[in-house]
Amino acid sequence: MNVLSATAITASALESEKMRVDITSQNIANAHTTQGLDGKPYQRRVVAFESVLNEQMGQNMQGVRVSEIKRDETPGEILNNPEHPHADEEGNVQMPNVNIAYEMVDMVTATRSYEANLAVVRNARQMANQALAIGR
Repeated sequence: MNVLSATAITASALESEKMRVDITSQNIANAHTTQGLDGKPYQRRVVAFESVLNEQMGQNMQGVRVSEIKRDETPGEILNNPEHPHADEEGNVQMPNVNIAYEMVDMVTATRSYEANLAVVRNARQMANQALAIGR
């Protein structure tokens, strides 16, 4: 495997982890959205990855991509707050199913994975520069 192939594989992981960070950020931003455009509380989104096998220049290269972004159908907590604008006749409000602690763990995990893949790109670049310096 050459350095360019390794960089292409890592680029697919960087793109996927960026999407994971974006979706997790959306979840955190909507943690208190009790009514969306559909009239229902926000539902947490979850990113699923899948392995990809590409044939490029006669080589089998593996990478990763986002296979789907699905909604977590788990119901959120019901709070009794009669003064809330979205409370029902009994004063209960259906909250989103977003747990900030879980989202922060997802955010840290995705960020660390992104950083690890960046380190791979930096190392591949250094190896390529050192290989070019040999011929001088």
